[in-house]
Amino acid sequence: MEGHIISKKVAIIASNGGLFDAYKVFNIATAAAATDQEVAIFFTFEGLNLIHKVANQQLPMPEGKEHFAEGFARANAPSIPELLSMAQEMDVKFIGCQMTMDVMGLEKEAFIDGIEVGGAVTFLEFAKDADVTLTF
Repeated sequence: MEGHIISKKVAIIASNGGLFDAYKVFNIATAAAATDQEVAIFFTFEGLNLIHKVANQQLPMPEGKEHFAEGFARANAPSIPELLSMAQEMDVKFIGCQMTMDVMGLEKEAFIDGIEVGGAVTFLEFAKDADVTLTF
């Protein structure tokens, strides 16, 4: 199959909801998507904050790391909502964990547009033949 590029897959689990976690998740996701890899992120527990319409705009900085805020500004780092948009434009698949949403009493409407809601099986379908799997 000359000239046919086989897409690599990157599967990411986002289970933590802090600002640093968000940068790790979305930097890896957008870098992978930019290099023509298929990417899916499974958001569970506190990781759901990263795609929550309100929470993703006020993610906590790790305690004692507040001085990083100045560095993010100086480096002109994109905001988390901006990184979310970039990832979606690059066709990164966002999967919100149905079980966690049920446990926390959250509806799909509380999250950014364009997410899929599914269980672990939905993510595993994607991840079963992933080339890279990461957890943050």
